[in-house]
Amino acid sequence: MESSEARAREAESPHLKRAVGPFLLLFFIVGDMIGGGIYALVGTVGAETGGAIWTAFLLALVLAVFTAVAYAELVTKYPRAGGAASYVNRAFRTPFLSFMIAFMVVLSGITSASALSLAFGRDYLSEFVTLPIVLVALMLVTLVSLLNFHGIQESLRVNVIFTSVEVLGLLLIVVIGVAAVASGTGDVSRAVTFNAEGGGAATVILAGAVIAFYALIGFEDSVNLAEETRDPARTFPKVLFTGLLLAGIIYLLVTGVAAMVVPTARLTDPEAETTALLQVAQTGPLAVPTWLFALIGLLAISNGVLLNLIMASRLIYGMADQGVMPSICSRIHATRRTPFVAIIIVFLLAAGLISTGDVTTLASATVVLLLLVFISVNVAVIYLKRDRVDHDHFSAPAFIPVIGIAVCIGLLTQVELATYGLVAGLLVLGAVLYGVNYLLKRGLDHRPPQPEEPAVRP
Repeated sequence: MESSEARAREAESPHLKRAVGPFLLLFFIVGDMIGGGIYALVGTVGAETGGAIWTAFLLALVLAVFTAVAYAELVTKYPRAGGAASYVNRAFRTPFLSFMIAFMVVLSGITSASALSLAFGRDYLSEFVTLPIVLVALMLVTLVSLLNFHGIQESLRVNVIFTSVEVLGLLLIVVIGVAAVASGTGDVSRAVTFNAEGGGAATVILAGAVIAFYALIGFEDSVNLAEETRDPARTFPKVLFTGLLLAGIIYLLVTGVAAMVVPTARLTDPEAETTALLQVAQTGPLAVPTWLFALIGLLAISNGVLLNLIMASRLIYGMADQGVMPSICSRIHATRRTPFVAIIIVFLLAAGLISTGDVTTLASATVVLLLLVFISVNVAVIYLKRDRVDHDHFSAPAFIPVIGIAVCIGLLTQVELATYGLVAGLLVLGAVLYGVNYLLKRGLDHRPPQPEEPAVRP
């Protein structure tokens, strides 16, 4: 049970204005989930599953729900907590573990932005100009980082525009695909055909779900709005699950019509698998000009890069501001009022990953990092069942987080070893940062008192 002192401290601390209602919260969740991932990875998932791409997205959606239930309990039980690291810290009170969970969330944003940047530089851009993929990805990250530095208000205005465009783009794909099937252009049987070389339906669906899971992440970010949400104990669970359902339905429709309209071999061609939806847009009686949908794809991917870099830079800033990362990372620019050092660090990490990785490996690394975070959240909700609070909250059935942990572990077994090597290297970097910060703080704490400066005589 929370101590009376802890409750008193929380009551005395300032609260953010509770201005977020169910509609705004739902828009945030759906907008965060429907990002550039679906534009970049339909063909990649299809290469694993075959034409039945939607089955991998359906499994990924079901698996995501288990962890969403854990988040629903924690966010309504502790509506002022700031995400996975705060929940883990509340459960285990271990600073190093809490830091590593927070750092994994930061890294997931950077690896995701890097994967999307590489996807940007591939076939969508080739509709307009042909340039080296890595060079284009680095240019995109540079431009987005400059926007991030320029100001959060400007960045969020761009996000509103891009989010609206990307949702309309996916709905356009559904309409084009349905029209193509109705006109006899498509073949419904393709959508139930599995990759014959993958080792069985269950195996290829699970392998595809690991990649599809990347497109479904984002729901967990909504817990950061807990303190600004009106009546979070009642609002969050129903809106969270509604958002997951809506995003899932859109994804299932998009992947289903994509498989029906475009032959599987062409949809999953390694040379063009990141532009599978562009191929759909060119098919049937309602086909649109390739440049139009390519532009929509570029805006959607750019928005995903923007959101991930904003999230990562703000988390680094917040961790430094709380003293768990070197204090230099909390520096704010004097005129732009943005965390410019954190933005630079995120940019450098993203640039390094872009130079050494590829879309699939980086997307898989994002999934691995978040699966590790999700495991910690599910463990935390089990541990905190014994904790009692003085308000009503959503309560997850006891078996749900257990299944959530098993699901995450199951997905982790499907990831290639090369991805684990990349993730391990990034986590070592985090441990080094923690150690450096610990030694710096210890040195300052043990520094002998400095003599006072002598008075300056006139």
